[in-house]
Amino acid sequence: MTHTPRLPFLAGLPLAVAAGLLMPIQGRINGALGAALEDGIAAAVVSFTTGLVVMIAISLALPKGRAGLARILPAVRERQFPPYYVLAGCIGGFFVFAQSFTVGLLGVALFTVATVTGQTISGLLVDRLGIGPAGKRSVTGIRVLGSILTVAAVAWAVSPRFSGAGSGPGELLVPLLLPVLAGFLMSFQQAMNGTAAVHYGTPIAATLMNFIAGAVVLWAAWLVKIAVAGPGSPLPAEWWFYLGGPLGCVFIGVGALLVRSLGVLVTGLGMIAGQLLGSLGLDVAFPAPGTVVALPTVLGTLLTLAAIVLASLPWPRGALERGR
Repeated sequence: MTHTPRLPFLAGLPLAVAAGLLMPIQGRINGALGAALEDGIAAAVVSFTTGLVVMIAISLALPKGRAGLARILPAVRERQFPPYYVLAGCIGGFFVFAQSFTVGLLGVALFTVATVTGQTISGLLVDRLGIGPAGKRSVTGIRVLGSILTVAAVAWAVSPRFSGAGSGPGELLVPLLLPVLAGFLMSFQQAMNGTAAVHYGTPIAATLMNFIAGAVVLWAAWLVKIAVAGPGSPLPAEWWFYLGGPLGCVFIGVGALLVRSLGVLVTGLGMIAGQLLGSLGLDVAFPAPGTVVALPTVLGTLLTLAAIVLASLPWPRGALERGR
């Protein structure tokens, strides 16, 4: 078995934050595409299909990619990891669908809090169960406190946008469950992708398999939708609508690489920090209609960074030593 490299903590966490910076850009693109197509499933299909095309090209062009391709079938056939791990991309497809379908209903603020809540809870659970390649991570009081503080900080950061919601709490309850579930499943997806990447020898192959599984599920769902309700609007001509998939390639691949070094919880928290920083940067540089950049947004983002450091403090060195 060829192992993927294990990054030092001080290099891995900034990389997770950098990958998270791309998530709000992808969210805005996929949300706009869903509105343009009047079809959230179609937007998710477009996102995953473009991402799949990019990953096929990378896998064939790079020696590491070709080597990873050659290891996929032997790894699955020899059951080097549970075979259902190859279906991790279905979770990614569900997340992109939730993103495309609910951002327009909930707004970016509620969607962000819902997914962060689900992801933070499951990050603790996945690390405790040892599902990812980093093995079991104990649930310490500091890690729980850091996780709770992260959710509270995110809620504070996006709180200025809550006033723009036109629906009451009761009307938002059911739509909120979708991103909470999507966020909860994301930690499992990262653990499954990270484990697969270890056995493939590269996160390139794990990312490719992720897009294959997600694209198959989304295409099937879209074909059923067409049969029942007919197609939505035609594809838009603007090129930037098609960047969501390639951006997804980056943070899925980085996530698969980092969970072995950082564990699922801290990888997820680092990406959450990047997501908030990216959202803040987008709102300042390219404000959408109704955008609010207030003091709580800035302070909540900084508090999120502090919470991630707090959640990480008890174990970085021990985690690296246990994995050797």
